[in-house]
Amino acid sequence: MDPRKVSELKGFVQLCESNPGILHLPEMSFFRTWLLEMGATIPPPPKTQDTCQGGCPCGPPPTASSPPEPEPPLLSESEESEIEIDKEGVIEPDTDEPQDMGEVDNTEVTEEMMEQANEKKIEAINALGEGDLQKALDLFTEAIRLNPCVAIMYAKRASVYIQMQKPNAAIRDCDRAISINPDSAQPYKWRGKAHRLLGHWEDAAKDLAIACKLDYDEDASAMLKEVQPKANKIMEHRRKYERKREEKEVKEKQERIKKAREEHARAQREEEARQFGGGYFPGPAGFPGGAPPGMPGLGDLLKDPELLNAMKDPEVMAAFQDVAQNPANIAKYQNNPKIMALVTKLSAKFGASPQP
Repeated sequence: MDPRKVSELKGFVQLCESNPGILHLPEMSFFRTWLLEMGATIPPPPKTQDTCQGGCPCGPPPTASSPPEPEPPLLSESEESEIEIDKEGVIEPDTDEPQDMGEVDNTEVTEEMMEQANEKKIEAINALGEGDLQKALDLFTEAIRLNPCVAIMYAKRASVYIQMQKPNAAIRDCDRAISINPDSAQPYKWRGKAHRLLGHWEDAAKDLAIACKLDYDEDASAMLKEVQPKANKIMEHRRKYERKREEKEVKEKQERIKKAREEHARAQREEEARQFGGGYFPGPAGFPGGAPPGMPGLGDLLKDPELLNAMKDPEVMAAFQDVAQNPANIAKYQNNPKIMALVTKLSAKFGASPQP
């Protein structure tokens, strides 16, 4: 399997362990079903409790029935990002040119180079102990040039970048370290810290969870507890926004369907009116093309609700068109009260009696 995907899966499992409530999200229903089919036991959803138990002295007394809360308005695109998160400790991103990452593919590392790289690493660690960050950074860079295939070397240099408040540089080093060895906890730890400095709460929580899963670290665990609530708050905010957006889309779709149906009904009425006006009206001999002079016009006929309702009946329309083609066919419908009621009404409007 792809080591990167396995690593991501480990991080997701760690996230579920640290916050089981994630399993009860609507979009995780498929995962819950699979877990239950496999015989797993899923923790119950967390219960929300009010801060005041047994009544709150700081609020009004409870009433018999509280009015329902109004529905929250639909969120606009601009409101999606409006969420209050404590940004204490967040810094501006560093914009330095990318650091020397070594030539992984074009460097043939000899035993001598490995030894030299290890010596540089020891010197860099000693410089760190003395608080000389720039010297430590330079020595780690020399070690990487000598042996660019060691993941821990990049992770060590990333730790220096974190202390120098250069999170983007640290992320670049951690990305390289993870590409070399995705099972090493250190790169995830330092990348998680870098994301925390940038205020990338979800990315920070994900990386720190993976780091603790691979190799538990109290420092990483403490920071995970700090960033996880913020990451959860962002995820909940996003779910709320997505739900409102989906509701808005459904409402707009229903409106489009309603308008399309109304337009279809209007077109159908116009077509029926056109056919009605261009056919023959039943009577003694029929009237091609409409009523003769002095008799009710088509507009007056179409204002009659009873006639309009009758014209919507397929059986009535079929019989009407049959009689319109040949008035003598009215005899076929003498025993059909629904058809004869329409014929009688039309004949009355034209001042004639229906002919059998």
